[in-house]
Amino acid sequence: MDDEKKKPTSEDDAYVLEDTGESIEDIEDEMERTARQAVSYSPEAISTGESAESMEWRDRYVRAMADFENFRKRSEREKQDFFKYALAGVMKDLLPVLDNFDRALEHAEEGDDFHRGVFMIYKQLYDTLQKHGLRPIEEAGIPFDPKIHEGVVREENPSVPSQTVVAILQKGYFLHDRLLRPALVKVAVGGPEQDAVH
Repeated sequence: MDDEKKKPTSEDDAYVLEDTGESIEDIEDEMERTARQAVSYSPEAISTGESAESMEWRDRYVRAMADFENFRKRSEREKQDFFKYALAGVMKDLLPVLDNFDRALEHAEEGDDFHRGVFMIYKQLYDTLQKHGLRPIEEAGIPFDPKIHEGVVREENPSVPSQTVVAILQKGYFLHDRLLRPALVKVAVGGPEQDAVH
């Protein structure tokens, strides 16, 4: 009966890392206790038939170390992602401001003082946002991609391949490698299919 209690169950053999909400300090304390218990078995105890228990403690220690290393790496990745994308909400809120600058620059007389002043302010804001990972989607003449484009106007145009973006109506943006806002585009239809063009 006692032997059955000492045998590891299938649950002991299952190696699953669960987020129990413990802090890193709690996990380190548990690892330290497990290590001390594993080391506390003397060679005399092992020679008297307790080697299976000693091996079990050693196995638990190795697993605890692997759990901790996996937890540390996952926490580091999550922390880096958090800092990388923490500004997403603020950037999204500033996109209409960039749109308004674009409209003002389109309608202002190029070369006059007003145009130059607006352009300098726009460039300063835009450069700052780019430094923090903002990238525009503003390329026309490429195939329509529903992952980054939102087609709002279709135009009959047999001179270009069908489903080609012929104009960007509103720029889209990425924050690093994540889509922040799709580009609103005009798409050509009525031309040859994309696969047929080469």
